[in-house]
Amino acid sequence: MRPLFVLILFLSSTILSFSQTKPPANPPAASGSKGGFNKATFEAYLRYLDLYRVPVTYKIDDPKPSKEVPGFSDVEVHLSFEGGGKDELYYVSADGQTIIQGDVYHLNQNPFQANLDKLSLTGAPTFGQPNAPVTIVEFGDLECPDCRMEAPILRHDVPQTFANKVRVYFKDFPLESVHPWARAAAIAGRCIYHQNPETFWKFYDWIYDNQQDIDPDNLKSKVTGWAGENSLDVLQLGRCIDTKATEPEVNQSIAEGRALNLHGTPTLFINGRKIGGLQWPDLELLINVELQHAGAK
Repeated sequence: MRPLFVLILFLSSTILSFSQTKPPANPPAASGSKGGFNKATFEAYLRYLDLYRVPVTYKIDDPKPSKEVPGFSDVEVHLSFEGGGKDELYYVSADGQTIIQGDVYHLNQNPFQANLDKLSLTGAPTFGQPNAPVTIVEFGDLECPDCRMEAPILRHDVPQTFANKVRVYFKDFPLESVHPWARAAAIAGRCIYHQNPETFWKFYDWIYDNQQDIDPDNLKSKVTGWAGENSLDVLQLGRCIDTKATEPEVNQSIAEGRALNLHGTPTLFINGRKIGGLQWPDLELLINVELQHAGAK
């Protein structure tokens, strides 16, 4: 389902205290502790708090002095489960008894700077003015129906309405657990990009237009047939697809998406602001907000 966009400006943080909540019965011994911080007790507390319905493995890093919250430590928690995983950051007090989970903002910084720091745009397909005041980064899945619905908005509505004011980038985030040919399509798309970066966007338009006619068995023949009609080297493309030469690039994009806590597609980062798929009126509103903000600055 494509959620409606609601603009909410607030600083959200959740403060969790072991002293205010009954701890798990029979807490584990102090193995894995760092000062007043005990990893086993911390994990047991999070498991009780989060209550996942599927088996989840926790990997908890050692505490590091926090630059964001004085007097607290940063504790990275890496969760893995069947079909995916995610990373969470907690701030833990020196005695290990109080946890803060949430975002920390500084008024002299972009509130979405943490996202911008994790986004790598080198080698990503792009169109629009290089110095545009608004940048949209789409993490997409070429087999995703919602991505297909959003593609015309990014490709036509945005440039027609905002001319040279918006630059768009595409990053691969195939959802392999539900889309059987998404990864292969991402690999093929990267192969096409390396042959001709501008032709990638023709491929982007074509594969969404023909999404319902593609399956895992005919993907390669469909793509190479299209490539021959668009002046690409079909033999070179076929070799690239067969050897999965661009798979490391796809893997890197997926890892980047996971570091940004992506859970679905399409996901947009608009000047760093993370947003799910948007209908045109909502995206138009948000772009205007960013343009107004840039003008005010």
